[in-house]
Amino acid sequence: MTIKTGDMIPEFSLNSFSHTDELKKYSISDFKGKKNVLLVFFPMAFTGVCSEQNCTISDSLGDFASKDLEVFGISTDGTFVQKEFAKTKGIKYPLLSDYNREVITKLGLVHDVFAHEQKETAKRAVVLINKEGEITYMEITENPGVQVKFDKLKEAVEALG
Repeated sequence: MTIKTGDMIPEFSLNSFSHTDELKKYSISDFKGKKNVLLVFFPMAFTGVCSEQNCTISDSLGDFASKDLEVFGISTDGTFVQKEFAKTKGIKYPLLSDYNREVITKLGLVHDVFAHEQKETAKRAVVLINKEGEITYMEITENPGVQVKFDKLKEAVEALG
């Protein structure tokens, strides 16, 4: 199943260690009725396009502040790698580890072969979810070397109620 605009986001929970001293579990249902959510899927920490994607969105957080928006990055990297990635690149939002590929499989966002024959990473995608849990905007780039359209994403965030 591949999710699409208009779908309700299915329930999932993932761990993060990127911005905390102790492992923390985030569940998408914790935000329903409370906050809009932006999920930033990326294939692999420390690669050029993934670094640009996360740094650009992290730098844009001030633009999103009035929209009551919670942002999370999601990759199949382990929690320790994500912690170092966030620290090194100055990423201001939590990075969630889908190391076991449960969420990317559930959402249809598995990139079969990334680079150097590394299999089953996350596709590059952004998924914007309103407070009711409905996907209001999404973009998936089939080629992991192609960046998401940041201007379209900002327009979609601005359109949130």
